[in-house]
Amino acid sequence: MSIKAFLSRVKPYLRWVILGGTLFFIAKTLKDHWQEVTAIQVTAEAWYWLVLSLFVTLVAHVWSGWVWHWILVLFGQTQGGLWSTPVYLKTNVAKYLPGNVWHFFGRVRALQSTGTSAGIAVLTVVMEPLLMAVAALILACLFGWQLGIEIGGSRLMIDHSAGIRGIVLVGALVAVHPRIFNPILQRLSWAKAKAQGLDQEIGMTDAPKLKAYPVRSLLGEMGFVGLRSLGFLLIVGALTPVTLSAIPTLIAAFSLAWLFGLVVPGAPGGIGVFEATAISLLSGQFPVAIVLSSVAIYRLVSVLAEVGAAGLVWVGERFVGHPS
Repeated sequence: MSIKAFLSRVKPYLRWVILGGTLFFIAKTLKDHWQEVTAIQVTAEAWYWLVLSLFVTLVAHVWSGWVWHWILVLFGQTQGGLWSTPVYLKTNVAKYLPGNVWHFFGRVRALQSTGTSAGIAVLTVVMEPLLMAVAALILACLFGWQLGIEIGGSRLMIDHSAGIRGIVLVGALVAVHPRIFNPILQRLSWAKAKAQGLDQEIGMTDAPKLKAYPVRSLLGEMGFVGLRSLGFLLIVGALTPVTLSAIPTLIAAFSLAWLFGLVVPGAPGGIGVFEATAISLLSGQFPVAIVLSSVAIYRLVSVLAEVGAAGLVWVGERFVGHPS
């Protein structure tokens, strides 16, 4: 049996192993610190911060839909942000369905309904999370001054060297240059299309290519991850005082945790992976009970923001009409 065939067979089980491992880690941490978690009190002032976090997170999703429009422009598509944003928000909640692919499928079909070719549709939908991942890595490098991870009761500094962060930062920026990014995009687009039964509609020989460095789109995705980081920071601030010196750590930790939740195969929407990573990265900087409560509230806020955004689009289309 070839390595490729072996990986294809174990991939479905790998998802469950990762999900089970992360949930076990979270459950054990919660069991060890249950009393501290229940002792946390949410004050009236804290509720204002939590509501503000919900608003910021909702704005982040709306912004991400607009950035997707910028990605479409790179491939000559004329759909405006008033079209891309509602489609993005409506399909976003589908990522929580089993398989974690239905948001992808919905966006591809929405693009095809406007006359966009299958090749461009698939490529632009695949490109969006890749740029998000690079944006999260860039923010982690820029803000990860004193970030470490708990391993076996000891704390390991994983990015204490500015030189290492600089190398990773340069690598991330170079990775989205068209000469390097195009082969990655085409390979992943083909794999995604094949998994969704769209491979008969596109061809590798005439696959669309990125012709210019995606500066605006990358900056837009950095803004998205930055807004999500701010939403998380507001949640932590609602539960415990946050000093200015702790803000870079929170942004870097959130960016890495969100990145792992995006790229590591596991539960839909990164559930479990994000939480476990954030707990490992922040438990040495904040009380474990605060971190546990923060990631739990963040997940609730995130889902509420996504569902709320999709609901607003539905109401708008029902009473105002579909955007052209």
